[in-house]
Formats: sequence, structure tokens, C-alpha cells
Amino acid sequence: MTDAGSRRAGRFISPAILAGCAVLFGCAPVCAQMPPMGDFSGYERIDRTQVLARLSEATVRAPANLSSKNLSGLDLSGVDFKHANLTAVVLNGAHLSGANLSGCNLTVSFAERANLQRANLRGAVMFSMQLAGADLRGADLTGARFIGDLRQADLRGAHLARLDGAADMKNQSMGLMHAVISSADLSGADLREADLSRADFSFSTLAGADLRGVRIFGGDFSGTSLARANLSGADLRESKFIDTDFSGADLTDANLSGSTFRNVRGLDTAKHSGAKGLPP
Repeated sequence: MTDAGSRRAGRFISPAILAGCAVLFGCAPVCAQMPPMGDFSGYERIDRTQVLARLSEATVRAPANLSSKNLSGLDLSGVDFKHANLTAVVLNGAHLSGANLSGCNLTVSFAERANLQRANLRGAVMFSMQLAGADLRGADLTGARFIGDLRQADLRGAHLARLDGAADMKNQSMGLMHAVISSADLSGADLREADLSRADFSFSTLAGADLRGVRIFGGDFSGTSLARANLSGADLRESKFIDTDFSGADLTDANLSGSTFRNVRGLDTAKHSGAKGLPP
């Protein structure tokens, strides 16, 4: 990738950070450049007062620039980030419950184990964002662009309607990048009309989730609970269903053509009128 290609909002994103994305999504040639896990020594550390001061000076035409700043562990609950540039920001362990991050650019940012309960992330750009173990209960990601890591995240009751989380299959390198939402809890989450093609939902629970009209082409649902989930009209073609629980799910008019089924449970209790591609 060229230097020009790695610029976001006028700031250079270091090769080490871009290498982090590559490691996550399997682009081996740059693995050696990745910094040690948790090593953010190259990031400027600022405190809550400094964050609020920068945000207070922001305007619609000149949003605050917090790119590559280390805000880990800060209490930023309820803060309005006013569309700030948050590319490559470090928010690990930060408290952001109720914060307004709508429209923010969070490309290659870190928010592992962050508290984002009820946070507003509507329309945010979350490309290659690290959110492993984050608490996103009740958070609103409606219409956001997300490709990143949500392993072991708590997304109970989260709003993910129209989320754009599909791999870009037109771009060879970007086609390797996909949403990783494994071992996560999405019980009762709203994923209506989201596009999460190629996403990895293995060992997650989507019990009672609303997935009406969702597109998850080529998804991995190995060991996943879809019990009582509403999947009516969903496009789940060529997905993997191994040890998947369909108990009480609604598969009305869903398309599962070309999918792999092995040791699935509960299909006999699921609604499947008009569904395509189910095993005999």
C-alpha cells in the first residue's frame, strides 16, 4: 500500500497499524511490521480534559482531529464527538457509554474491552476496527460501515440494521477482510437488512435476533445458536451450518441454497415456508 493510500483525514496511518489489519485478516507479508500487542508507545497520550477542549473548538467544517491519540481507560461517557476524526485512535478499556460517535471515522482504531453501552455509532466508519470483548449492549450501529473484530463482544439488544459489513469481493486484498463476530452475544439484536456477507459468526448466539432481510452470503454459523431468530427473507446462500441450532427459528422465504449442513438441530421446529436450500 502506498503512503497516499494509507492517509485518512490528512493524517498518516503508520505501517505498523496497517500491519495490524493485515495480521487480523491474513495478509502475511507484513506481519513482521506489527507492533507487540498492547504497545502504543508511539501514540500521544491525552486526558479527558484535553479531549473535551479539542471537541469544544470543533466546528461542522473543521471537526476535531484525535487521530492516533491514546485515550485508553478514559471516562468519556456521554461525550459528543461531533464527527471527530478518530482514525487509529486507542480506546481500549475506555468508558464510552451513551457517547455520540455518529458519523465518526474510526478506521483502524482500537476499542478492545471498551464500554460502549447505548453509544450512538450511526453511520460511523469502522473499517478494520478492533472491538474484541467490547460491551455494545443497546448500542446503535445503524447504517455503519464495519469490517473488523467483534470477538467475544456483548451485542445484546444492539441496533445493527442496514449495517454494511460485507467483504469487498471486487478488491482482491479487501476480499480477504471480513467481519469477525465469533463467540459474541447478539441475543435480541436488530440486524434487519444488514449486509454481513463472509462474516464469521461461529460459536456466537443470535437467539431471538431480528435478521429479516439480512444478507450473509458465505457466512460461517458453526456452533451458532439461531434459536427463535427471525430470518425471514434472509439471503444465507453458501453459508456453513455445522452444529447450528435452529430451534424455533423463522426461515420463511429464506434462501440457503448451496449451504453446508452438518449436525444441525431444531430444523424440525423452525418455520420454513418458501425457504430454499434446506436439507431434505
